[in-house]
Amino acid sequence: MNEDSRGSKKATSQSVINWLIEDNPWGEYRVRLDLLSDDPQSVEVSRSRQVLLDDPHLKPLLHELSDWPGEVMKNHKSAGHPIHKLTFIADVGFQLSDRPVADIVERITAHHDPAGPFQVLMNVHPRYGGSGEDGWAWALCDAPLLIYSLAKFGLADDQRLIDAAVYLAGLVRENGWPCVVSKEMGKFRGPGRKDDPCPYANLVMLKALAQICELRDGPAARSGVESLLNLWETRRDRHPYLFYMGTDFCKLKAPLIWYDILHVSDVLSQFPWAREDPRFLEMVAIIDQKSDAQGRFSPESIWAAWKGWDFGQKKAPSPWLTFLVHRIRKRLI
Repeated sequence: MNEDSRGSKKATSQSVINWLIEDNPWGEYRVRLDLLSDDPQSVEVSRSRQVLLDDPHLKPLLHELSDWPGEVMKNHKSAGHPIHKLTFIADVGFQLSDRPVADIVERITAHHDPAGPFQVLMNVHPRYGGSGEDGWAWALCDAPLLIYSLAKFGLADDQRLIDAAVYLAGLVRENGWPCVVSKEMGKFRGPGRKDDPCPYANLVMLKALAQICELRDGPAARSGVESLLNLWETRRDRHPYLFYMGTDFCKLKAPLIWYDILHVSDVLSQFPWAREDPRFLEMVAIIDQKSDAQGRFSPESIWAAWKGWDFGQKKAPSPWLTFLVHRIRKRLI
């Protein structure tokens, strides 16, 4: 298979590395770990981590999350909801030892279903099958994000987290995960056939399972990966739960919140057996074609809730977005 059909396998150039660090100081920590494979105990990594902890852009997110659960969950696509901010601070490298992450984790783990999944404060209108009142519940479009975040904070071996992941993994079917919610949400179900897989549920379940050693290579993860790849292969004819993989899907967007080509590719790239699949490589090739002459990438769509960040505009290359693309490239080498 030639390089064009596989997506880029080139190492990130030093000029791009320098730009990523100079134009986005809080991202240097992840650049050093994920692109340069620096020793986590090195002086350079320790210094960049301190820059991350001190960054004025990130402190307001931590302050808001210290009041978890904060805003009631009414729409999982709401980019400004605390659950997406939680995922972001986990992505950039915050750990349980960082203030106030330990307090946030304690608040999250205080609410979980007896079966295992962690809950969010949710309100589903009666017309959609809910009670119309605020209450603790979970759905397959939020519970996996809590597992993912907790694992990234350093709790991947915590038995509570493993129990939650095992339970949710067990809900998989032959064609992936369907739309599933806890009993508190009544008869709620997304707008699709009950036999169809939910694309977003599969995406976030795989995002979570990739962090759990015991489940990363299991049958549930393999079913989920095949589900996403099959959805891409049949994208012109199948749109389960109204998730399309067309023009908007292929626009580059950060942070990784919803169902789009960068998010899907980032998650799939964490599973070694998916990296050789021509369907995945087709997605990577589409992303790669969006690079400028210097190997940088610009947002093609933005989340209004993240305006003011380097990825919250479409006029110039974004260091964080560029980092996300190059991290996928690194995994292919």
